[in-house]
Amino acid sequence: MDLLADQWWTADRQIADVERMLTASSLVFALIHRPSDRLVGFARVITDDTYLAMVLDVMVAAEWRGHSLGAMLLDAVVGHPRVAAVHSVELVCQPDLMPFYRRWGFTDQVGQSRLMRRGVSAHQP
Repeated sequence: MDLLADQWWTADRQIADVERMLTASSLVFALIHRPSDRLVGFARVITDDTYLAMVLDVMVAAEWRGHSLGAMLLDAVVGHPRVAAVHSVELVCQPDLMPFYRRWGFTDQVGQSRLMRRGVSAHQP
């Protein structure tokens, strides 16, 4: 939960929700600093094993950035047989991270496709 608390998009996640999320994810990748038993890197994937794999929540602890842990995570993700076999691997990232993801062949050239989102509050009265 410490690593999640340090990311702007995951800071308000609750442990029960995170446990449910982990159970429902197709693949979970974790980098553990063994001497401290601390989670320092994380990524997860949701996939149908054929057409699409969606890479989510890629993160590295701030003090470990610049040590190639993000590259280690992405190598593990795109190299995993369940991800490597699908037709399309997708992710959403901030513009400043686009050069990082391009190293694995990700592109923002996706035709006219646009990200759309429906938030929980959108369907509540």
